[in-house]
Amino acid sequence: MPRTDNDTWDLATGVGATATGVAASRALASSAADPLISDPYARPLVDAVGVDYYVRLAQGDLVADGSAEPLDPHVIADGMAIRTRYFDDFFLTAVEAGIRQAVILASGLDARAYRLPWPAGMTVFELDQPAVIEFKGRALAELGAAPAAQLHAIGIDLRQDWPAALRARGFDPQAPTAWIAEGLLGYLPPDAQDRLFDNITALSAPGSRIATDWMTEHTELAESRIRTLTDHQREQGRELDDLSDLIFSGDRNGVADYLTASGWQPETTTAERMFAVHGRKFRRDEAVAGLLDARYTAAELVA
Repeated sequence: MPRTDNDTWDLATGVGATATGVAASRALASSAADPLISDPYARPLVDAVGVDYYVRLAQGDLVADGSAEPLDPHVIADGMAIRTRYFDDFFLTAVEAGIRQAVILASGLDARAYRLPWPAGMTVFELDQPAVIEFKGRALAELGAAPAAQLHAIGIDLRQDWPAALRARGFDPQAPTAWIAEGLLGYLPPDAQDRLFDNITALSAPGSRIATDWMTEHTELAESRIRTLTDHQREQGRELDDLSDLIFSGDRNGVADYLTASGWQPETTTAERMFAVHGRKFRRDEAVAGLLDARYTAAELVA
């Protein structure tokens, strides 16, 4: 079903299901023989959501399908490990520079507030749909998990007035902040992407940092690749709408250029380059080209 301006979701439907898929791939990546990441909460959170396809993916029980070009779940897990490590390292570098306030936009089943070695005095804000925030908080509490920083989890749609909600929960716009928008931009309309960056800039003190991932273009080819992934999932018994319907199309401003014009100093790298940095083999799979062809931009707001 195509997106609408006011659509909502939980972790088993629509955009929310993609967050569960991300966590499942993080779980699989964490169980590798030589893991690049460690997310001990990913698998139990996926199990709690209870979607069979993602449970099997997280457990490593998803076999290659019978299509001419079978999808290898480990290729997805490798790409997700690279992505996860990028944002983990971004936060750790930010706190080494003295930043003590972090915001995770569209947090999904992200457990960084619980698993990263945050310093004393660290405050982390998470924002996502109310149903997503409520579910994750309850599931982690039932696991006996406690955040490693002061955590403020805020249930709000990012197309609404989330800056006001952030301030209401104690966010300090005068303090440098580390922001991440991981796996988010394609799920926002082009104008909402610009508003997101505008709001972040307005809320950021000099020295703040931001990291995000993005595709160079949202084209017919990209949608075709996403449909291929949908087909693979359906062949494994996952009943779902076309994943390409979850992405908002339309011309977008370039992320690095837009941030530069707003006073940020960005640096951009690619997933393929990060595979090389971490000494990992880069394997292509057109079904997940959006993940493997992603650009990663980190930027600092100058005074």
